[in-house]
Amino acid sequence: MSRLPQIPASLRAPRASPSAPRAAPRILGLGLLLTALNACAPQERQVRADLKDRPIRVTTTVNMITDLVRQVGGDRVEVSGLMGPGVDPHLYKASAGDVRRLANADVTFYGGLHLEGKMTDVLEKLGRFHPSHAVTERIPERRLRDVGEGTHDPHVWFDVTLWKSAATVVRDRLADLDPTHANVYRANADRYLRELDDLDRWITRRVNDVPRERRVMITAHDAFGYFGDRYGVEVRGLQGLSTTAEAGTRDVRALADFIARRRIRAVFVESSVPRRTVEAVQAAVRSRGHDLDVGGELYSDSAGAEGTPEGTYVGMVRHNVNTLVEALK
Repeated sequence: MSRLPQIPASLRAPRASPSAPRAAPRILGLGLLLTALNACAPQERQVRADLKDRPIRVTTTVNMITDLVRQVGGDRVEVSGLMGPGVDPHLYKASAGDVRRLANADVTFYGGLHLEGKMTDVLEKLGRFHPSHAVTERIPERRLRDVGEGTHDPHVWFDVTLWKSAATVVRDRLADLDPTHANVYRANADRYLRELDDLDRWITRRVNDVPRERRVMITAHDAFGYFGDRYGVEVRGLQGLSTTAEAGTRDVRALADFIARRRIRAVFVESSVPRRTVEAVQAAVRSRGHDLDVGGELYSDSAGAEGTPEGTYVGMVRHNVNTLVEALK
């Protein structure tokens, strides 16, 4: 079996002494992953020859990316997603099974921009030993939302035009790995890009059904900034970009004051975020003499269940927009 170059000592999991504290799961997972890749990864030339006779084995992180790869890859891909519906990628920790799936894949696609939180180091260092690509890698920095300290908002899929860029990354990386079927990936991507253009125009028309002064979207965490920028909606999230930071009493009071002052009618829960934070805001608003309804559940960091319309990216976005518009109208 062909072997990749030895893993640098700086990337290996530390050897614990009997008296040393147990290593953090993330560091241990990285060491196991890199060791597995170092021992078992085939040469690139052999992989390409093999792909003439079988589909590409792809591992993905969030299920929006799982759907994206299936749309572009079609019958030429077998996709294994690490994170299903309702999973919060900001808090996700890789399991031993995840490590095996990453090691056995021909290629990995992930969100990047620190979307995957605790897995970020694993996924970035994976690219040194194994084809691994952030679907956000081609988005110009000027189009990313700057959130300070050199970081950017990772929730790019809520601007459909940015998700088109992600589709071209998947198209070209699959074609690079499997050039024999490059025309298949290009044809699938062309069809999907046209579908995304139609979706972008539909969102604009649908949002315009809401009077401009009512276009205020209150959610559990700040995942919809790209949506607001693209489609003209004012967005407020109780928590920040990542759900790793808990909202405090001061955050709840400030948001409740804003809602009561603006007489906002609805707040939205998210499928991947516990409802308790939104319920705290409701109670605070009620104490200010204003009723606040839950306008519905939105999909933010994960799409819906596989096999449902909301389990696809397009279906997820359509559900969110219809839920938002009907609540705000």
